[in-house]
Amino acid sequence: MDDQNLKQTLTPSTQSALKKTLDIICGKWRLFIIFQLGTETRRYGELRRMIPDISEKVLIQELKALIELGVLEKKSFNEVPPRVEYNLTARGLKVLPTLYQLTSVGEVFLEP
Repeated sequence: MDDQNLKQTLTPSTQSALKKTLDIICGKWRLFIIFQLGTETRRYGELRRMIPDISEKVLIQELKALIELGVLEKKSFNEVPPRVEYNLTARGLKVLPTLYQLTSVGEVFLEP
């Protein structure tokens, strides 16, 4: 796509959509969290084990941010011990195909 076509496609509407997309995916760990959830429901401890390099504080912050953005939903159960589960919302599931495409792009660049 040349510069002229790029300028024509970046309308105020598409700029807003792009900004919202970047709000969702920016952050070192957000795509990892979304990828690990996929179509599954997971508990906090599972996510923590699946992404061992993330600190507890950052995982909690990112989960809260993704919930506020409408990407994840959190379900708390009134049990002892307390149980909390996370899953992607219908809107959050729309991120997965793009995330899978990004993964395949990364695989191409990992090849020697």
